[in-house]
Amino acid sequence: MTNPTDLASQYRIPADRYYESQHHMWAKPIAGSKRVVVGIDALGLAAMGDLAYVAFRQVGTEVTRADSFGTLEAAKMTGDLYSPISGKIIEVNADVLKKPSIVNDDPYEKGWLVIIEATDWENESRSLISGDKLPNWIAGETERYRNQGWIR
Repeated sequence: MTNPTDLASQYRIPADRYYESQHHMWAKPIAGSKRVVVGIDALGLAAMGDLAYVAFRQVGTEVTRADSFGTLEAAKMTGDLYSPISGKIIEVNADVLKKPSIVNDDPYEKGWLVIIEATDWENESRSLISGDKLPNWIAGETERYRNQGWIR
């Protein structure tokens, strides 16, 4: 079996974020604020293929954890983008709206999707994957995605 740490490198899963396990969204809190940057992780992107289109709900929209905050069209699927946390959308990445491929090229920096002002980060972040749980989660998800034929 492949070392979980190697898988984190292969799929570029940074350890400085929190990951929503079902929809492969990541959340990175901005220090000293209630703001949280949200994006799609590299493993989820590998399964979807290249993004062709994204749309987000409007700035000021309140979202609840697991609610849709937008939609996407990719090479292998079309679907909703689900929020890993509750709060208000305070910023959308206009560059990604113009050029969705930025997300595939740089999912953790330039390819972020929205910034949410979190209403319950303290509690909701506990249900996200982070820290020492990350390597085993990545290994399990990689195996599951391979078994499904979504990645090689």
